[in-house]
Amino acid sequence: MNKRNFLQRATVMAALATIAGASMAADAPAFPPNKPVTLVVGFAAGGAADAAARLIAKKLGENIGQTVVVDNRGGAGGNIAHQQVAAGLADGSVLLFGSVGPLTIAPHIMKLNYDPFKDLAPISGGVYFPNVLVVHKGAGIKTLSEFVAKAKAKPGSIDFASTGAGSASHLAGELFNQRAGIDTVHVPYKGGAPALQDLLGERITSYFAAPPTALPHIETGKLIPLATTGLKRPAYMPNIPTVAEQGYPGFQALNWYGFVASSKTPAPILDRWNVEIVKVLNDPGVKEALTKHGLDPHPTTRAEFATFMKKEYDQWGAIVRERKITAQ
Repeated sequence: MNKRNFLQRATVMAALATIAGASMAADAPAFPPNKPVTLVVGFAAGGAADAAARLIAKKLGENIGQTVVVDNRGGAGGNIAHQQVAAGLADGSVLLFGSVGPLTIAPHIMKLNYDPFKDLAPISGGVYFPNVLVVHKGAGIKTLSEFVAKAKAKPGSIDFASTGAGSASHLAGELFNQRAGIDTVHVPYKGGAPALQDLLGERITSYFAAPPTALPHIETGKLIPLATTGLKRPAYMPNIPTVAEQGYPGFQALNWYGFVASSKTPAPILDRWNVEIVKVLNDPGVKEALTKHGLDPHPTTRAEFATFMKKEYDQWGAIVRERKITAQ
């Protein structure tokens, strides 16, 4: 090949490479997305997850200059929403406010159409909050030690409500059964509202409840708080001791929500979302608003959230196997 032909060929190849690069850039997802962003929540409007998602979505939209719409897709304890996002758009325009149950508990007790660790990619932690163990005022129980003593004196005499088999409230109860060496009876409900209604009606003895729903009834004296399930007392419940400080060191059973997306989403887009979500969760106004709802903002790196998810997956898997928990 003579020099002239070589130069001509090199010029053509350079031009083709430029065209290919431009084509690939044109095909790559934009950030922020050039269309409204959907933040999927796997539960009905009105609950803790929905309240947090709406607060975060509003600020997120303001920061990126694009509309962020909250889409409530309830059903099957949040599993339907997780499945749909795992199999859905991977261009960065669909995010999921993933939760502890579908991501780390459900895989151990039921057959799912998605794998949380293969089909969904972690972006950042979102909000964490403990449960609060409450009993109705007619139960004759004022402290956690009295609760345990009564359960040991007559196994099966105390029952506890949950928002469904495999839910965070269910596993909190099972974990406490294990640690305390007691046998309280699980009574699953189809959500927090009916569980709370039966507790207030004294048709059920106890409930590992979400603080935002339990606090108003604690304040009126209708419910007696025995313990919270985090490692430290929440700022909004400073007078309620943790399970851990009442003789069960290291006890922790958190409700949590974090941000994930389809694992097919390009890594640079996931990284950009991490930056924006962390910025929102560190915003003083957002932090204050979430705290008023009893929610603790918990921004993380992508790797930190992945590690946290795996730790939760392992902990709850061990409890599921030991307690022989199945879908009901």
